Amino acid sequence: MSQTPPPDAIFGAEGITPEDKGYQGSRFSEVKTAIFANPYQKVWGGPDEPPLPYYRTTIRSVYAGSWPGGQPQFKLASMRALDSGVDLRWGEDRKGFRRLVRPNGVCVTGIWEITEDNPYSGYFKKGQRCLVIGRISAGVSITLWGLRRSYGIVLKLYPTLDENHENLLQTANVFMIDDLGGTRASRIVDVELTNAPQVTGFNRGNEIPILIKEGLVFELVDRMATVRQVYPIAELGKAPDEQTRAPEFMRLRASPGHPVVNEEDVRNEVMAHIFDKGNPEPKRTLGFDISVSDRGKRSGFVFFPKGQRQTITDWQTIGKVSFSNGVVSYNGDFVIHFHHPTWRNDRNDPSTAFRIAGKKVRWF
Repeated sequence: MSQTPPPDAIFGAEGITPEDKGYQGSRFSEVKTAIFANPYQKVWGGPDEPPLPYYRTTIRSVYAGSWPGGQPQFKLASMRALDSGVDLRWGEDRKGFRRLVRPNGVCVTGIWEITEDNPYSGYFKKGQRCLVIGRISAGVSITLWGLRRSYGIVLKLYPTLDENHENLLQTANVFMIDDLGGTRASRIVDVELTNAPQVTGFNRGNEIPILIKEGLVFELVDRMATVRQVYPIAELGKAPDEQTRAPEFMRLRASPGHPVVNEEDVRNEVMAHIFDKGNPEPKRTLGFDISVSDRGKRSGFVFFPKGQRQTITDWQTIGKVSFSNGVVSYNGDFVIHFHHPTWRNDRNDPSTAFRIAGKKVRWF
């Protein structure tokens, strides 16, 4: 595709831009239209389609600007991810921005549904259903089967079931990963993804310096680099005077009954669960059970032989997220944006947040 830059192209502005300020929300239809606008393959798996591109995560790019007096690009990107709520980042040239980490992904759309009683608020409540956009990635430059991969799913929930809603809606974004260091799991349907993933540091191999940079920077600009709280879902659609009640842990695990898909690239694996190759019409859904818990403990160290472990017990399955459409696209890699929730000492109390109005306000 002519608008696809080569893997060594300039990444663009990683920090906050005027586009990131004054976020009021977005429309599901606009974001969906954007990510489906420029697929790398017009019909996934078609006989004359080009191979999917690979954009590289490199030590050079992640450490760019880290010298004294420089502009530390990964730090700027991390602060922007925490402070910008926008759902699309187009840039001045309308070509978006290269991701420094997890640059290769597949976007999916579907329905979030909670079916079981639970004590939590917002869109964790029983009976809540809404639209969701997700991005699934493997956390490495080459997403092939047999290599150590760090599977991840980020979700963007819209508090509506109307794909053509007119009002701007603010979204809830949450991040699920199996192991930040990576595993040799062959399929995304074989792993458990949580907001408090395992971290087997030595599994990152020659990308260990990148893992170290990720951890140090997130501890510097926020807190708890290895855990992303899920209170945005507990606050979505909640009345202003209602107390936030968020679970400490959330898990996504593939629902039973999915066929075995032997695709080397995780992007093709996800697409094969939804489509038949060469057919543009979705045929199936890819579903994940939603489970929550408030009981868990952390042990070990990232660079111990077994890494840092999160032992979470008393999981309760409360619903399901089902994806019925998907696309591997330029805008899915360069334009869609997911806001990282800042750390709170009390996940249910916004006043305990580490970052407020674009500044870090506490250190402990």
